[in-house]
Amino acid sequence: MRLVATHEEIGVVTGRWRRAGEGIAFVPTMGNLHAGHLELVRAARGLADRVVASIFVNPLQFNDGADLAAYPRTPEEDRALLHAAGVDALFMPDAAQVYPRGMAAATRVEVPALSGILCGEFRPGHFTGVATVVAALFNMVRPDAAVFGEKDYQQLLIIRRLVEDLRFPIRIEGVATVREEDGLAYSSRNAYLAPPERRRAAELYRALSGVRDAIVGGRRDYSALAEAALRRLESVGFRPEYLGVRRAADLAPAGPDDRELRVLAAGYLGKARLIDNVGVVLSS
Repeated sequence: MRLVATHEEIGVVTGRWRRAGEGIAFVPTMGNLHAGHLELVRAARGLADRVVASIFVNPLQFNDGADLAAYPRTPEEDRALLHAAGVDALFMPDAAQVYPRGMAAATRVEVPALSGILCGEFRPGHFTGVATVVAALFNMVRPDAAVFGEKDYQQLLIIRRLVEDLRFPIRIEGVATVREEDGLAYSSRNAYLAPPERRRAAELYRALSGVRDAIVGGRRDYSALAEAALRRLESVGFRPEYLGVRRAADLAPAGPDDRELRVLAAGYLGKARLIDNVGVVLSS
């Protein structure tokens, strides 16, 4: 696995592969890797001849400087995992490579229709930071395909919209959420959970699954289902930000005639902010 730190070098590496007729799949990450990330790499290996992963903790998508400072960083362990997973090149730029004029002067990319709702309501500017860094990384790596997890479903839709609107010639592949045995979605932020909180954390998935099962069973009172699930989360110690039933295609509030839905939630358990979602497909 080749380690690369500059946009010039990653351009040389991927350019050589393209001239040889090899396709490139890209897995952007912020490091502190877990089983979910490795599943993204596995999916990427099935999409192209070469796989590039990146590790960059993006300051522009953090609303809180303390949260940025505390974000877990495990570069040595991450490199070993990616090497073992068959990644061909690991791109680890610093902030000067991504934002050469500094963040205050950086051009920003915004996907307004999807960025101000759900997580965007509680983390203003977060998805502008995500869209900006992903666009920059796409231009540096120039992949044929890029892989993102469905756990961050809103982020996945934003990136798909970005690629469509800005005409990036990149296939965006979503990968199903990878879960621990009790259903908790793998996340770098799970490390913030104290042991008693970790034992309760899977209630988030259970609450979402309960709403999904009720919808599949014929319930269409989405607001009432969401409110009951929120109360359930509060009863076990969560401080929920939202829980809602949305149309899967664009995250608009779900209506009675919509057939493909997502049940999404976010909230705090102790110091950890957890997000999760489940899909619902109804027969016509």
